[in-house]
Amino acid sequence: MSSGSGIRAALAAEKRGVEAQLRQLMRAERGIPPRLRQAMAHSLFGGGKRLRPALLLWIYEAIGQDRRRRPRVTRAAAGAAACALEMIHTYSLIHDDLPAMDDDVLRRGLPTCHVVFDEATAILAGDGLHALAFGLLARLGEPGLFLTELIARAVGPAGMVGGQQDDIDAEGSPVTAALVHRIHTRKTALLIAAALAGGAWLGGAGRSTVTRIQEAGNYLGLAFQGADDLLDATGSAAQLGKTAGKDAAAGKATWIRVEGLTRARRRTERLGRKGCYLLRNVLPKGPLAERLLALAVLMWRRDR
Repeated sequence: MSSGSGIRAALAAEKRGVEAQLRQLMRAERGIPPRLRQAMAHSLFGGGKRLRPALLLWIYEAIGQDRRRRPRVTRAAAGAAACALEMIHTYSLIHDDLPAMDDDVLRRGLPTCHVVFDEATAILAGDGLHALAFGLLARLGEPGLFLTELIARAVGPAGMVGGQQDDIDAEGSPVTAALVHRIHTRKTALLIAAALAGGAWLGGAGRSTVTRIQEAGNYLGLAFQGADDLLDATGSAAQLGKTAGKDAAAGKATWIRVEGLTRARRRTERLGRKGCYLLRNVLPKGPLAERLLALAVLMWRRDR
């Protein structure tokens, strides 16, 4: 599955499955105040590629091509873990768009949560999704402990939350490539790496394999953020699903700001190719591995 259209069709099909499970899980949650439930649903079901769930599920299945490995959980349980990742990602977007953060009015082509509802409700919607996600991970039992710790580190104060703080602190200040690397690693790459490493773990991979996959995920996450920054600089709001040109206007720490568009594009491609190379070397051969690798390329080559 090397064509861009083919991988997009496969991703769209996976997205439908993830969203069906997300809706089922949300319906099962009782006691949520109606307005809060509406705010959570507005952001959770307001579009998005469902990239992180697809990465977790596709590497879970790709690892399963090696018959020497036995999955640690069922495909349905892996689906619940994938839904937890999407809830965490959505919570981060809700909070990222708040007036105190990036102050954006568009997300995934729709008005942001705090615009449709109000700032307080948006904060609570993010909090609610974050808590529900870790509740889902807890239901995995012992096989999920490793994944839960992995995700907690990826999104915690030394991960995504710390990256957001670094990002805020760097606005309008002199930046270096090393600082951009640290911010992009924390804000974006660690959670993408956790999706891949966690899916591999649930699929039966050993610790050494998981570590190598996590390294590949870090490179792919950096390339993904690099591609996102390039789109922000050169794309439209329709392409992005959010306001274009905000990085430059806010003085954000990006490779574009440090080294210009051409070199930033080359850096993004180097990181993406390195991630794909590392991932290919650790996956068992087969069509499911090729599907995952095609998605990995699409992460940093948005023109496919």
